[in-house]
Amino acid sequence: MSKGTRPMRRKFSFDLKMLPGGQWLRRMWSGGVGPSNMVIILAAFIGVVAGMLAVVLKNGVGWLRQLPWIANGDQGAEIRFFLPIIGLILTYVLVKQVFSNRHPGPGIPATLHAISRMRARLSRMSMVSPVFASFITVGFGGSAGLEAPTVQSSAAIASEAAVRFKLDYRHRLVLIGCAATASLAAMFQAPLAAIVFAVEVIMIDMTTASLVPLLIASLSALLTTALFIDPSELVQAGRNLPAWDGTFLAYLPFAILCGLASVWFSAVYRGTGQVIRKFRHPGARIIAAGSIVGGVLVFFPSLYGEGFDLINDLLRGRVDRLDPIGRSDFIPGTTPKLLFVMCILWLCKPALTGLTVGAGGVGGIFAPALFSGAMLGGIYLAATDLVLPGWHLIGGHFVLAGMAGLLSGILRAPLTAIFLAAEASGGYDLFIPLMITSAIAFQTARWMRPNSIYTEELAERGELITHDKDKAVLTLMKLAEEVERDFDPVQPDMTLGALVEVVSRSRRNIHPVLDPAGKLVGIVPLEEIRGVMFDRTRYEELSVRDLMVVPAATLELGEHMDQVMAKFDRTNAWNLPVLENGRYVGFVSRSKLFGAYRAWLQAVSEE
Repeated sequence: MSKGTRPMRRKFSFDLKMLPGGQWLRRMWSGGVGPSNMVIILAAFIGVVAGMLAVVLKNGVGWLRQLPWIANGDQGAEIRFFLPIIGLILTYVLVKQVFSNRHPGPGIPATLHAISRMRARLSRMSMVSPVFASFITVGFGGSAGLEAPTVQSSAAIASEAAVRFKLDYRHRLVLIGCAATASLAAMFQAPLAAIVFAVEVIMIDMTTASLVPLLIASLSALLTTALFIDPSELVQAGRNLPAWDGTFLAYLPFAILCGLASVWFSAVYRGTGQVIRKFRHPGARIIAAGSIVGGVLVFFPSLYGEGFDLINDLLRGRVDRLDPIGRSDFIPGTTPKLLFVMCILWLCKPALTGLTVGAGGVGGIFAPALFSGAMLGGIYLAATDLVLPGWHLIGGHFVLAGMAGLLSGILRAPLTAIFLAAEASGGYDLFIPLMITSAIAFQTARWMRPNSIYTEELAERGELITHDKDKAVLTLMKLAEEVERDFDPVQPDMTLGALVEVVSRSRRNIHPVLDPAGKLVGIVPLEEIRGVMFDRTRYEELSVRDLMVVPAATLELGEHMDQVMAKFDRTNAWNLPVLENGRYVGFVSRSKLFGAYRAWLQAVSEE
């Protein structure tokens, strides 16, 4: 390679024939299967793929955690200190060398960004990079979840399949919803909660026609994983809980506490991530974050990885593995010891997750949110046992309610939280307390922090898609795609005669006036010169500078569409000039924007 020549970037090529059933899918499409039927077929295919990804990740990370130098106890404490550092280093090398320095990013926000700004097209590299990177990050002790990377990889596969079969934006969005549904159904064995999650977080429009693919994807993922995922890797212990005793007053203060705790979780997660990103060198970030995570694991090995085994222990009423090496033995009394340990675990989890992800690790916050919610339920139970021993609360119920409350407040997905906790408990006996906790926690968190942890950064950049169709369409539209560039510019010093020559050849009734540097100094609307353009005696007397006017407003090329529409409404103009760093780019018209708006509205709506 000659000096100065940049190495070629690896291209990740993909064809459906690489996947099981890919050739059959291609034959089906060539046989004339319509888009709606193809979406249903692809939904089943995506469900199977998402289920396989879930099996590989869950069982692989579970096997790593059972190794003797990772398992709870004093043995291997030094190794546990170095494991997160090693995991972050391996993740960095994998992303840098294998994935061409393209970090998959946070799973759900990356998927939402692709929906809003990339026309629901995810990078082909995202089909594999989140799975491998999260396996290393979480398997080596990183405090993160596996659900978001599975969603991202499945969504990338769904996006690629939709592109290959020439499906439009609406169908691509449905298939990405199928990917999210299938991933969570596989990870939690909770098919209804998975469907509700796709509706609450991923989908813009929801009709009966789009519900059928979601059901098929959820069912196919569930059947794929039912025989292969170790039940200990799932939240299953809640199925043996005693029936609800009808007491709901104790859930009211607990629900408010969950809302406050979810806001605190989000603030700590983002704060620690921002702090660790201030280290400019990746090695410094890895060493700093890995050392903190590893140091905490030495003292509290129960914080290793996702923590679903600890959630199951709490649901069963087993507390021996909360503090396996007796760090709380200096505290007299069993309940105070448990309270101390659970408070430490609850405080540390969001900070460790923020450090893991901020340092370059790959993982989601779904599992940490559930873990923190379970700990909060245990804390509430222990505290009431000390202060109000006559209440006799059922511990497992508050563990489940805490999971639902924090999930509702952190993700802003209350229905997902309710159904996930209900399916984890094996029925709907706890539906009322779960509804109370989720609803109050959701409203409390929303009042204090308007956007969820998934959508906060997108909202700050104006890239957030909501279920408000008007706002969703404006988010999907891009000003750069609506700019018309075939206007004939003129110079300020041109005479009226020269201007009339330009007007006679132009198809436009407005002309931008540019200085030698290409900056806009004014515009010449045709109506402004009609009174003098046929008076040849003034052709040399008047110049463009005398005839031009200042536009009612200007637009920046990167401006969000809701701001663009606001300027049109405020000025009542039909055309406004578009600038990029002060230089003229073109014009955008009100009629063209309305046409694009209508086209996008049809694209995101079901027929």
